[in-house]
Order: sequence, then structure tokens, then C-alpha cells
Amino acid sequence: MTYGNYPDLNKIQKILVIKLRHLGDVLLTSPVFSALKRAVPNAQVDAYIYKEAVPMLEGHPAISKIISYDRSVKKKPLLKKLTSEFSLLRQLKDQRYDCVINLTEGDRGAIVAKYCRAPIRVGLDPQGQGFAGKRNLYNYIIKHCGPPRHTVEKNLDAVRTMGIFPIEEERELTLQIPPSAITSAKRWVGDDDFILIHPASRWKFKCTSKEIMQNLIRKLLDREKKVVVTAASDEVDWVDALLQGISSDRLINLAGKTNLRELGALIELSEALVCVDSVSNHMASALKAPAVVLFGPTSEFLWGPWRNPNARVVTKDITCRPCFMDGCAGSKMSDCLFTLDVDQILNALDQIKKKFPPLKATE
Repeated sequence: MTYGNYPDLNKIQKILVIKLRHLGDVLLTSPVFSALKRAVPNAQVDAYIYKEAVPMLEGHPAISKIISYDRSVKKKPLLKKLTSEFSLLRQLKDQRYDCVINLTEGDRGAIVAKYCRAPIRVGLDPQGQGFAGKRNLYNYIIKHCGPPRHTVEKNLDAVRTMGIFPIEEERELTLQIPPSAITSAKRWVGDDDFILIHPASRWKFKCTSKEIMQNLIRKLLDREKKVVVTAASDEVDWVDALLQGISSDRLINLAGKTNLRELGALIELSEALVCVDSVSNHMASALKAPAVVLFGPTSEFLWGPWRNPNARVVTKDITCRPCFMDGCAGSKMSDCLFTLDVDQILNALDQIKKKFPPLKATE
């Protein structure tokens, strides 16, 4: 029985998967590579991603090669920029891919898919967005499925379009943490249990208030927990302001000091992670690490913990969320996050992996 007009997988020898997006978005594509390798075991499966996202897929057993795009190219003088861009396009074209799968909504991936002249070109339905004729660059279209559908399943719709239906094991996220990263992390935190807090995101409307995070950290320290705080290099000032006035030899500030692999190691080593909707949430899902994730304007049904029984989501139960706006009325500040109850976060922590001792009575 024929169910659809699928490509002949037996003719595929080389596949390129494109995901030119942020770190967490790239990690959520990892099941696509697993499904492709099982369906076309003898094919070479490559990834084309931003340079900074390489650690998200590095070491994936189904990926033969990662080709990265360095976005600093955009800052070069026009002639050098064009030279670099066309050089990379030629490099991709010279690979002679039989199949290109573009999981990115933007125009760059679509242009690459066409320029490579692959017989099989799979891409998202642009729904009228982007340049004219963009939809015609693909011969297999991934139709959009609205919520509630997790982003991992949306990514896997690309291979379903090709007649590849992933089995349960292939839906798992894959993230490799090298031993060197574990060694680095242990030098910072030692062998004691600790709570890891990753309080920030590049999108500030996903963050709760400094006061709520300060209150949370103080209550954890009152419980005699070691607390480690991490953040990206451009979030250091925000974290420094957050930690101002909190002094304890059980508080370690690693904001701006870790790379992605070391962040993954800290998540893996931690007793539990507390974070907002950020890459750390997805890394915890890949590692099946205990995590409490705070969600506001964005949807936990689209971006929440994936197949992680050790994770809990904390939200404010109000009718307007998820609104998908950059803060209330575009203010970059979200009431649903700024009014969270710290005890709600602590209760979620109490539900996962290890129980914390009760607060000491104060005289």
C-alpha cells in the first residue's frame, strides 16, 4: 500500500541538514540525525549550523561532518564578505548532496538547498514569507502543525515528509559532554552536591526579576545548599547585580566563565538545575538531569522539557499566557514571570531527585 509520494531512500548517499538558528534550536534537531541514520544507514549525514552552535551537535554518532557558518563574516567589508559567502556556498555544492533538508525558516537555508542542486530538497512551507518563489525551491514541503506540538516533533516532521517515521529511541535528544569538561567543572565546584541556577536568557522577557532570584538563592543558602550560578558572557553584569549583597562561601558565581560543554558538565553534575526558557533547559532534557524550568510568555508545550521525567515546569496560572510577546505590551518585562512565588519554585525542587532538609529554626 502506498501512503505518499516519498523519495527513493536507496538512492541517497549524502544528506545535508540545515539549522541556522540559536543553540537550543540546534540541539532540538538532534533526533532528526538519529532517524536519518537508521533509515539510510550507509548515507553520510552532515549538519550545516552556526559556528557557536557546534557543541550542540559535536560528537553525535549519526553525524559525519559539521559545516559551520561564522556570523562574523557579516561584519567584513562587502568584497570580503561576498568572497567568504560564495566560498562557503561552493564548499557545500562540491559535496554533491543527494538530499538537503532545511529546518530553518529564513532565506539563507533555502538558497543553500537550491544552490546545492540536490535532487531531494525538503523545506518548511514558507506560507508566503521570504522572497518570491521560495516555496518552489523545495520538492518536498513540511507542512506546519500548530500547537500543542513540541518543537522536536516539528523537526521530525521533516523526515516524516520523506516517509521516515522515527521510532521511540530516535526521538531522544543527543548531547555529548567530553571528559575534559567534567574535569573543568569539578575544579570549580568540587565533589559536594550543589544547585545550579542559570537565571538569564538572551531574551530578557523570558527572565524573572532579580528580586525573585535573590530570594530563591537566599532560601537555598538557608537550607545549607551550595549554589552555583552560570550565565553567558553578555549576561555577567546582570548576574553581578543579581548577586550583589549576597555573601556566602557556598555561593559560586561562574557567570561568563564557562563554555557550553562546561555548562553541560555542570548540569550533569548538579543536584538540580533552575533555569528559564533557555538552552540550559534543553541540555538538561538531553542529559535527563533534574531541572525546574520557569516559563512565562513562551509555551512549555513547544519548548518545555523533552522526555525528561526529572523536570518540572513552573508557571503563573493566568489566562494571557503563553502570549508569545516580548514582555507585557512589548515592555521586555513579563508579569507572569515577575509575580512567580519563590515557594512554588522550591516546591518543584522538592519534587525532583533529592529532598532538601527543612529550614533551620531561627531564634
